[in-house]
Amino acid sequence: MEAVEKRGAVTVEDYLSGELRSETRHEFLGGAVYAMAGASEEHNFIATNLLAALHSHLRGQPCRVYMADMKVRLLISSDDVFYYPDLLVACDPRDTDRYFKRYPKVLIEVLSPDTERTDRREKFLSYTGIETLEEYVLVAQDRREVTVFRRSRQWQPEILGQPEQALELASLGFTVPLSMIYERVRA
Repeated sequence: MEAVEKRGAVTVEDYLSGELRSETRHEFLGGAVYAMAGASEEHNFIATNLLAALHSHLRGQPCRVYMADMKVRLLISSDDVFYYPDLLVACDPRDTDRYFKRYPKVLIEVLSPDTERTDRREKFLSYTGIETLEEYVLVAQDRREVTVFRRSRQWQPEILGQPEQALELASLGFTVPLSMIYERVRA
């Protein structure tokens, strides 16, 4: 997330309305709006590879996978927060809004030099407070490394880095080899 802030508090309604018309995506943190930077080729390949595998796996199931343009809405210390995770899997029937989800089961962020610190700290703390979240995944784009945090393991990190290893999302009964995640990526 690039630190380009629009000055002055913005209401949730104005933010959501503005996002429908904006060519640039913005994250919203308690009235402040931050522009999102563009993504690299590697970032796009990784996100697309994961999207394709998850979409295929979830076909016919109640869970749905969303990429990049679907927001997750949080309430943190009475402040509304909207983030754009790179991938989001939602399964909860309470998630009926067309433009954001409140009850994700899995969130995935593809790391970049500009976002890694935010994804590892701020978003980790925010996301792990979501009652329905079972797994939070960080995927490096400059090296073959996937970090998985699971509610069932008290959010302790599990680091995968060997080509023969696979990312397992137990909450979805899903497994994908790292080689497929990094297909076409020079990492």
